[in-house]
Amino acid sequence: MKKILVTAALPYANYRLHLGHLRSTYIPADIFARFKRLQGYDAAYICATDEHGTPIAVEAEKEHITPKAVADKYHALIRQDLQKMGCSFDIFSRTTEPAHDELTQDFFSRILENGYIYESEIEQFYCPKDKRFLPDRYVQGNCPHCKAENARGDQCESCGRYLKPTELIAPYCITCGTRPIIRATKHWFFKLSALQPFVEGWLKGNKRIASNVKNYAIQWINEGLRDWCITRDMKWGTPVPMEGAEDKVLYVWFDAPIGYITATRLWQESKGNPNGWHQYWQSEGSEIYHFIGKDIIYHHAIFWPAMLKARGEYNLPTAVVAGEYLTLEGKKMSKTRRWVVEISEYLKTFEPDPLRYYLTISSPLNKDADFSWDDFAKRHNDELADILGNFIHRNLSFVANYFDAKIPAPAEMNEDDKVALKKIREAADQVAIFLDEFSFHSALKTIIDLAAHGNKYFNDKEPWKFLKTAKESAATTLNVGTQIVKALAIMLEPFLPFTAEKIWSTLDMEGSIHEQRWQDIPKEISPGHAILKPQPLFVKIEDKTLQKQKEELKESLEAVGTKPQITMEDFMKNDLRIGKIVDAERVKGSDKLLKLLVDIGGKNIKQAISGIAQQYTVEELKGREIAVIVNLKPTKIFDVESQVMILAAEDGEKIVILQPNQPTMPGSKIR
Repeated sequence: MKKILVTAALPYANYRLHLGHLRSTYIPADIFARFKRLQGYDAAYICATDEHGTPIAVEAEKEHITPKAVADKYHALIRQDLQKMGCSFDIFSRTTEPAHDELTQDFFSRILENGYIYESEIEQFYCPKDKRFLPDRYVQGNCPHCKAENARGDQCESCGRYLKPTELIAPYCITCGTRPIIRATKHWFFKLSALQPFVEGWLKGNKRIASNVKNYAIQWINEGLRDWCITRDMKWGTPVPMEGAEDKVLYVWFDAPIGYITATRLWQESKGNPNGWHQYWQSEGSEIYHFIGKDIIYHHAIFWPAMLKARGEYNLPTAVVAGEYLTLEGKKMSKTRRWVVEISEYLKTFEPDPLRYYLTISSPLNKDADFSWDDFAKRHNDELADILGNFIHRNLSFVANYFDAKIPAPAEMNEDDKVALKKIREAADQVAIFLDEFSFHSALKTIIDLAAHGNKYFNDKEPWKFLKTAKESAATTLNVGTQIVKALAIMLEPFLPFTAEKIWSTLDMEGSIHEQRWQDIPKEISPGHAILKPQPLFVKIEDKTLQKQKEELKESLEAVGTKPQITMEDFMKNDLRIGKIVDAERVKGSDKLLKLLVDIGGKNIKQAISGIAQQYTVEELKGREIAVIVNLKPTKIFDVESQVMILAAEDGEKIVILQPNQPTMPGSKIR
């Protein structure tokens, strides 16, 4: 039996997942794995939490706990959320497993032996205050390409370019704000440049690579691949297996994809088959499918296949499938602004299947999508409840109420009956084609179209009219309708596993829906088979429920930045005054910062650095009266001292400075 391995990108264990993660990665991967199992393949769904690297270490420093404690907390939460959403993992592992360190070090050693890793001394940022070298995410600054602020030392989120920390403009240490200095340090590099011809050939010759993945990766190749530094100066991670590297670990993107292999090995060991993993990763004919988000295409379509080639003995990915971004109510999701719906928040009110449905049906995976509470409710009510749920419940209720809950035998079928049965076979074939092409949106739409045809067939045949006068006609309609219901149950299993199981249980069919076979979809239920009393599959979402979700999202956004309560005594320590801007200019190297000279009374001029350059021009600020805090301890921003702070309001989209509605003398106290 062919072995198929389906992997989902390893989530960082430093946050809970939100709806965008489900849409881009975990639901599509689950749909594909479930489909392949229904086809009869030995298909495994593998995932783990990515628990090394600077994101975990940075979070640990913020919370004043160990990186392992951070990973322990979020591994459990992430696994719980994904399992509640129906992700059918064969294993959900961790990259802090000892077996993972061993395998990662083996990869490093074998690639080194094969001549694709070399040692080199490089210049790297060092924080003189913290007395340590700064790994990439410990440094931020302005992007050298697009000039965006707060670009990380490894990547600019604004333009998507990968960076070296030393390329940043106006860099600073994220833990203390100090401007780092450059020192020499020894590191190891992966010869990615030497593997460019191989990667390019693999990408262009592989027809299963999704087009958005291929196009993105080819752009990078056309610019020329650079060797990657694969070690970091820190203690959290997989130790570098080399003398003189005692304080270094392997780069997280060297160790993370190896986690797919580690998870497969641990899964097989848990089944008492320690060598079984070879059949998935090294046997001829096995297939490996990586499902990822758009933001990590480079790592999976370039870096990872190059690593596998340099290591040798492992199969290359059959396909890499990348989901595009999901916005929320038309705006980019943001954890810091709390403009986000986490999986755990959604599940407090709703069942998992409606979300799986909406995230799949709303847009093709290779295009951006938007989550809207209004549209979610509309599709749930109009499509799941009124089309799918209505057809199944009506048909099975008629069988239960008028035919003693037994599938009636059909009489001679007319053309409408034959067409309805033919549509089952046609839909099953078309859905299978779409799923093999990763067209999950089109596949699910085809299934809903079959349910819609079932509704129309039921209405056109009007079985209720013939229950007394020509019961054999009603029997034929309900027999055909039940065959459609049974087919829908199997076809829906990859998409709506909980709903599919409910349908299968109501039909009282043998075994679980998850154990059925795709080729049995057209196989008819025999007349006389008894069913159970049907229950509604979907309860319509009421306006008040929907309104509550929208209000909670708005309240969450408004609550950003809310601090613990303070006493009046504490508040009175702030010296709030009216100031007048006498001069303004841009801060060199920053798109957002302005340097303002503020008269706070008696010709006492203070300097303020404020991030309002995108909302206000220098000219329109001069002469304005504003509100300022004048007794803050001076601080340096971009190496420019800020002596007072101006007050402004921010709604997540724009910043508005606070100013009196009548002319006021500079230095006047604000009470």
